[in-house]
Amino acid sequence: MSPQPSPRHTRTLAAALLAVTAAAALTACQDGKPASAKSPSSAASDGSSSASGANGGGTGAGSQHTGGSADSGQPTAARGAASTDHSSNRCTAASLRMSLGQPDQGAGNIRYALTFTNSGKASCTLRGFPGVSLLAKNGQSVGKPATRQGAAGAAVTLAPGKSAHAVLHTIAEGTKGSGCWPAGASVQAYPPGSKESMTARASGLQVCGDEFGVTSLAPGAAA
Repeated sequence: MSPQPSPRHTRTLAAALLAVTAAAALTACQDGKPASAKSPSSAASDGSSSASGANGGGTGAGSQHTGGSADSGQPTAARGAASTDHSSNRCTAASLRMSLGQPDQGAGNIRYALTFTNSGKASCTLRGFPGVSLLAKNGQSVGKPATRQGAAGAAVTLAPGKSAHAVLHTIAEGTKGSGCWPAGASVQAYPPGSKESMTARASGLQVCGDEFGVTSLAPGAAA
């Protein structure tokens, strides 16, 4: 007659059997989990990556040009301020040189001639207002783009080597009580209809009283 197991031995065997059964059930649940399922933290991480990828692709589309090179993402406000010109022979930034004259002061007003010269080999035309803004040394915009002053004027035809000019206008410090913007290191301008900009040294140009205007282009260099 075989000996009967003790109650203690029976409890030990039952506990071991229960542990084996639980482990097998857990393994079966994990093996049955769909391969595509992800933890909440993994899904959140993937969602962030997708959003970054969707938003990151647009940075290059808004880049502008200064003399044919990248403007480091400068704002397009000055470009939007330029006149639209769809003329087939309009002057482009690539075929122009630009310079800013010395200040002409009188009766609290300060004016600067912004001159464009045709540096190409063929005649071209300019019509309307350039889009103009001031830039700091780090390339960031200072204040707002110049507002249009006066009528649009007629088209100006520039033979090679010939010039046209617009006039930038501001007022002397203290003439109006809203203070002055920081002095610009350079002037950025978009010729009418151009998607590329040009820059010239600002010659100490500082806008005061929030008065910053630009006239339409007129024939010749300023006197």
